[in-house]
Amino acid sequence: MMLFRSVQYEDVGDLLNLSSRAGVGLTTLPNNQEYLTARISRSIDAFNDTTKGRAQQGFLFTLEDTEKHRVVGVSALEVAVGLEEPFYNFRLHKSVRASRELGVYNTFETLIVGQDYTGCTELCTLFLDPDYQGGGNGVFLSRSRFLFISAFRHLFPKRIFAEMRGVVNQQGESPFWDALGKHFFNVPFAEADYLTGIGSKTFIAELMPFHPIYVPLLPEDARQVIGQVHENTQPARTILEKEGFAYHDAVDIFDAGAILDTEIDNVRTIQASRLVHVKRSDHVSRSPDGVQCIVSNLKFQAFKALLLPVSEPLNGDELLLTCAEMAALQVDDGDPVRFVSLFS
Repeated sequence: MMLFRSVQYEDVGDLLNLSSRAGVGLTTLPNNQEYLTARISRSIDAFNDTTKGRAQQGFLFTLEDTEKHRVVGVSALEVAVGLEEPFYNFRLHKSVRASRELGVYNTFETLIVGQDYTGCTELCTLFLDPDYQGGGNGVFLSRSRFLFISAFRHLFPKRIFAEMRGVVNQQGESPFWDALGKHFFNVPFAEADYLTGIGSKTFIAELMPFHPIYVPLLPEDARQVIGQVHENTQPARTILEKEGFAYHDAVDIFDAGAILDTEIDNVRTIQASRLVHVKRSDHVSRSPDGVQCIVSNLKFQAFKALLLPVSEPLNGDELLLTCAEMAALQVDDGDPVRFVSLFS
């Protein structure tokens, strides 16, 4: 059974193992035990105290293989970025220059530093153990966050975005960074990415070029990766685009990976999910041919979700669950749960 749940202190070892496999470019999952422990603590604090300001609220979730008692995936939500520390991005702007005398008309792009996502919710830290890819696990790990948002909509602002991992080669080198960032920061891409991941962000504001960057002056390989994503990140991008997220010419300042955004209330899972009530049954068929569905409880501090193949049509607003499934979700007969088809 695959269980989506909030992170716990005992997960730190598994998260450290996952971070070692994530590679360069997944900024919010650095291979640093002290940082990961602090991030777990921050998430637990956020679940225990909703009176904190949005800037302090960050929720970290895990995907657990309950049979092996092992965390095999991680995903997260930052309720509102940029309120305590600036959250920078580049935005592509089209410029026009024309000379009537010469009969020349040119259009070109510039990159301008901005803080367009200040106060917005961020989807982040999505990583699944490669051994568990397939079977809908990646979609489950990503989309379950939307059921959490839907259940506790009052905590979140109007807009949501995801900063996608940009193109990096097998040596951990970014063509965009090599063409631009390293000339201002004077450190390798992997080091800058790591420092940002563990919270050392002051150097960005101190060294970032705030004048427009003329894209045609960048090398061809750097221009080609602007707004693109790492090959391992393409499935995550596809999931979000199916949810209604879109690229609006904003990119990461380090590797130029695409930033996707939308309004929370327009997210497909949030719109499609509905409340049903559970009923215990000893005769539930869980055929692999059933429709894969996400079922979550409505408990804030003990939020949990399961990925279940449902073969029987719902009887009104009633969903049949086994005793084991109800125990995993920590629900009783008649309790409301949120329900959505995995590929709706």
